Amino acid sequence: MDQTVFLLVKDPNNACQDIIRHRDGSLRIRVYCLGKDKFEPHEDELQFFANDAGDLMAFETSDYDGDDPLLVIEAIRWYAEYIGNPKMEILAEDPRLFDQEH
Repeated sequence: MDQTVFLLVKDPNNACQDIIRHRDGSLRIRVYCLGKDKFEPHEDELQFFANDAGDLMAFETSDYDGDDPLLVIEAIRWYAEYIGNPKMEILAEDPRLFDQEH
């Protein structure tokens, strides 16, 4: 059985600045707590968003080569399971922008 393994790198100075890494590849995803961290998306990277029980989060790839976009979603789902919210909805658009439009 082939199972993808992800690792989590914790920032000792900021509990919100986790990095999800793919053990067998170069994929890295930075995690941002949007209520606490300044987040400015980089146009060359993929961004996804989520609502973790009222706390908005952003996920952004780091030096992503675009090789396997489904692996990015799999990594975010793994992280959601890790933080105890396996049903966390993953969004392609920043929900803060939607709120500003309405």
